[in-house]
Amino acid sequence: MVVPQGSLGTWDWKSIVGNMFPLLIVLTIIVLWAGITLEEAEELLEEYGILAVMVPTMVDMGGNLGAILSSRLSTRFHLGTTEFDPRDRVLWSNVLAILALAATIFTALALGAWLLGGVLGIGLPLATLLVISLVSGMSVAVIAIVFSFLATYGSYRLGIDPDDTTIPIVTNVVDVFGMVIFIGVSALVLGF
Repeated sequence: MVVPQGSLGTWDWKSIVGNMFPLLIVLTIIVLWAGITLEEAEELLEEYGILAVMVPTMVDMGGNLGAILSSRLSTRFHLGTTEFDPRDRVLWSNVLAILALAATIFTALALGAWLLGGVLGIGLPLATLLVISLVSGMSVAVIAIVFSFLATYGSYRLGIDPDDTTIPIVTNVVDVFGMVIFIGVSALVLGF
């Protein structure tokens, strides 16, 4: 698939601002949901302090995974090497790489939280932290993958440069879902 240079290859600041400003307003409203969810989870986070330590990494890493995949997909669009064909082995290798990276990161997060919790005396059992971190993290990774594909393909179909839209869309949406999923899984696992 060859991307026409005229439609996506411009650096007109008016076009970029015109496309991004309404999007950023909508994304700001969406991100408020994460803040409200965090506020509602205050009691859970106070009782299990180590979870509060995990929140920034959980949310940040989900968005980073989505940003990595979005960048790779956008680059492939600009190079004309992607068609979103289910038989495309490079697309599948990118998806598998994101899932493998997520499994590694969220396992390390659980181990780090367990060690820190032990030192600070606010820990939870390692098995509990692994379940919370991996279930939340892998769920967030799947959402990041889905929204990376949707944002990249949707931007392209609308004639908007995916480089301008995908990372803000994916990171904000994944931040919100990451917060909601993490709090939900934590509450479910801990019976809160």
